[in-house]
Amino acid sequence: MFSKFHAASRQLNEVIIGKPLQIRQALVCLLAGGHLLIEDIPGVGKTTLAHAIALTLGLKMQRIQFTSDLMPADVIGISIYERDKNSFQFHPGPLFTQVLLADEINRATPKSQSALLEAMEERQVTADGKTYALPQPFFVLATQNPLHQIGTYPLPESQLDRFLMCISLGYPDAAAERALLMGNDRRTMLKTLPALMQVQELLTAQQAIVKVHCSAALLDYLQNLLKETRRNGLFVNGLSPRAGLALLQAARAWAVLEGRDHVIPEDIQAVFIPVAAHRLQPFSSTSGNTLSSQVMLTTLLKQVAL
Repeated sequence: MFSKFHAASRQLNEVIIGKPLQIRQALVCLLAGGHLLIEDIPGVGKTTLAHAIALTLGLKMQRIQFTSDLMPADVIGISIYERDKNSFQFHPGPLFTQVLLADEINRATPKSQSALLEAMEERQVTADGKTYALPQPFFVLATQNPLHQIGTYPLPESQLDRFLMCISLGYPDAAAERALLMGNDRRTMLKTLPALMQVQELLTAQQAIVKVHCSAALLDYLQNLLKETRRNGLFVNGLSPRAGLALLQAARAWAVLEGRDHVIPEDIQAVFIPVAAHRLQPFSSTSGNTLSSQVMLTTLLKQVAL
């Protein structure tokens, strides 16, 4: 089953050239049942990656362009009175999909951003007192522009915490950029991408992740990392227990893609920064700069003994 993830990775690397680590991180995030936030400038392939993942894994996708005038009902859906039924009927919004591309999520107001909170945590939506289950799997891939750009709103901590990982694609290197310039148009490639997996196979793989073994010594190491973020005085607040669970789940998924049925410290180290950095605000930065968090966490990894 997990061999199909390697085939998916190879296909995605043909579309998004020169970004094997970020593609691995995205697949780990999906396999772990989490959500992914990609923070970067426009034009580096964030939206293309979302389309490629959905097509490669055979998932239905909806896109929402987040703007300042977006309302929660535009995301969740709305109840409309239907005369023939003499009652209000709920009409689901684009949120009801398997892959939701929340494009430029930080261009919407916090009120509209909050429409995703229940969906991302509970995989359900409550409207007019009724609860509606979302399709399975449910994966939010959100893109975010740098906060210094005009018309952006910072994501609140509660929203950031719903994302298992936050990554950046960055500029391609010279060889990858030359391949892009000389190759086929990415949108044309997307039209011909075959699905390499069925939905039930993905769901089964996600359920199997919790069975990946974690030793007591491994959990000691994870707890020491969490404790260090709380005691070292570098961050306003340390990592929460929920962040610890997210880190463990991501490490399990990384181990599986490495071909192992148990987690080793290198798995935790591989996912630590993309899982932790966006959840931490350095004392030296009132804006919660993710880059400075990454630098501090790199140092922290070297200081905490295995």
